[in-house]
Amino acid sequence: MQNERPFWNPYAAGVALGLVLLGSFLVMGNGLGASGATTRFAVGAAYAVAPSSVGSNPYFAQYVGPGKAVLDDWLVFEVLGVLLGGIFASYTAGRFRPEVQRGPSLKSALIRLLLAFAGGLLMGVAARFARGCTSGQALTGGSLLSLGSWLFMFAVFAGGYLAAPLVRREWR
Repeated sequence: MQNERPFWNPYAAGVALGLVLLGSFLVMGNGLGASGATTRFAVGAAYAVAPSSVGSNPYFAQYVGPGKAVLDDWLVFEVLGVLLGGIFASYTAGRFRPEVQRGPSLKSALIRLLLAFAGGLLMGVAARFARGCTSGQALTGGSLLSLGSWLFMFAVFAGGYLAAPLVRREWR
């Protein structure tokens, strides 16, 4: 395995992310986000399993039906690009390896994966209730000076600072 290189400087990464957001506005006419693509993947999977049930649902009908391709949306390609870009970046940095990271008190990789899945599911449902994910709310909404997005981010940081003492010992 190659020697690991250090992570990016967080300020340089922030500037790069801001430039990606600006490029997204200029090229696509939209900001960044991911929950819309996740919804499309989930609806597409459900439609593959039970097309009649999904097709008769008014909410899902906006995504599937005659003349509609459920994955025909720019967010789907954005999320696939993020996945491929992350794999490429980790490989070129010498950090690509299959492993399950966990704190010292959590011995089972299966439990870690189940907890991660449950947390992701909870975040996905919350993103649908909030009408957007963290990247959409914070980056896109914040850059558009949306008051709700700014309040959301202050709440995220406050929640992170309040929860940090509870989980810090797991990662020492």
